[in-house]
Amino acid sequence: MIKENLRLIRERIKKAISKRSAAAEDIVLVAVTKAVAPEIINEAWELGINNFGENRVQDALPKIELLPPEIKWHFIGHLQTNKVRQVLPVFQLIHSLDSIKLARAIQKEAQKTNMIANVLLQVNIGEEKSKYGFLWEEVPDALVELTKFKNLKVFGLMGIAPYVQNPEEVRPYFRRLHGLFKEINVPGVEMKYLSMGMSNDFEVALEEGANMIRVGTALFGSRG
Repeated sequence: MIKENLRLIRERIKKAISKRSAAAEDIVLVAVTKAVAPEIINEAWELGINNFGENRVQDALPKIELLPPEIKWHFIGHLQTNKVRQVLPVFQLIHSLDSIKLARAIQKEAQKTNMIANVLLQVNIGEEKSKYGFLWEEVPDALVELTKFKNLKVFGLMGIAPYVQNPEEVRPYFRRLHGLFKEINVPGVEMKYLSMGMSNDFEVALEEGANMIRVGTALFGSRG
């Protein structure tokens, strides 16, 4: 099932990016493994997926211990400050830097081991009270503030669109986030990754400029 799902996803990626100047190898597919067993994750890794995303550190750590060390792990859920110590050693990229308070906690912990924590700044693109992230108007000042944290490196932006049945309805959010992504010019900040798009809307996100997508259900099926 995973092999066929992956083939279909890759076809959909190619079709979506054919509408803009991008190559398939420029797109990072992060397989979201919430509620997915280690043996299934290993099967996906053997099929060529190397980037996996988890929402909760307590669920991720037991899996990570059982899986190949070559796997790149992405933390994609809301990160509480008291979980930073557990997350930093095992996740290569944190997608969900959603406050200066969290940045301070990451800086404090990363400094202890002289490591650089790689992060994406999360933008609350739908301005939803139920979601975390910086508001649009807060992003420029937040990025300048983040450059003061020497053990933290911003590599781009992440956004989660409001969930709707018709993904065309979220196209304006993705377009606006891509526009912000292209406009940012802050010394010390590298706009390398634009992480937007999930199973229900990743094609629209890709058409609008995403180069990193987070896909779970489309790859592993519904997990309840």
